[in-house]
Amino acid sequence: MGDQSFSLASRIKLNNGLSMPRVHLGVYLMSGSEASPAVKYALDAGYRAVDSAQMYHNEKQVGHAILDYLKNHPELKREDIHYTTKLASNSDYNKARASISKSVKECGLGYIDLFLLHSPYGGKQARLESWRAVEDAIQDGEIKIGGVSNFGEKHLDELLASKPKIKPAVNQIEVHPFNTRTNLTTYCQQHDIVVEAYAPLARALRMKHPTIVDLAKKYGCTSGQLMVRWSLQHGFVPLPKSVRKERIVENGQVGGFTIEDADIKKMDGLDEYLVTDWDPVDAD
Repeated sequence: MGDQSFSLASRIKLNNGLSMPRVHLGVYLMSGSEASPAVKYALDAGYRAVDSAQMYHNEKQVGHAILDYLKNHPELKREDIHYTTKLASNSDYNKARASISKSVKECGLGYIDLFLLHSPYGGKQARLESWRAVEDAIQDGEIKIGGVSNFGEKHLDELLASKPKIKPAVNQIEVHPFNTRTNLTTYCQQHDIVVEAYAPLARALRMKHPTIVDLAKKYGCTSGQLMVRWSLQHGFVPLPKSVRKERIVENGQVGGFTIEDADIKKMDGLDEYLVTDWDPVDAD
């Protein structure tokens, strides 16, 4: 862990030689009309990555907000902004491949930076065929980076054992001090798969937890900043989500302090397997 400086400009290297920003704006559960301004606030604040999904039904609005921003900021290029979206459901190769092309059209950005299988649902064949579609879309230039989401160790084992042409670069899972998933995050890190932490603020369910409140006071930061910083110091890529401008700005301001190792351990000790949404990591 040690002393690392982080800013919204920081990037992390991936197992395919590419890199991506260390902090992404999450737009889960945002309507299209909320997502557009949220993306603009985030880009204004210096965020350079936005995480969407087919299931969120806001790909078009997010993509168009990014395009508008680029039009108004000629100093930025499309390559400077990292856009993620996800496959709603695993089925067969052809469906998955068509679905990826549809997502590229929806967002209007020309290509998708990171495309994830949203969950392991659907069984082994559907997972492996959908992954093959991701690999082919990468070779066809529609996607730059492929990854998975909500995959448990057994799903990753299965994928890696299938000798894929392209290894997943990312596993996006719920991770925060109240759900540390230590075995799974360790597994990912050993296999050179970056852990993206969704719900890094535990959906605000534990902001008032005494340990969080005490440590936020100690470091002169908000509870949210403390939790984003915890994620970064663990080597994860957090996806803090908010629709409010001041909160979006605040969640990205995590460069001014470093949590001491002893306090990181104290936060790790808060684990209670708190699942704030869904938990498919054990799906068959």
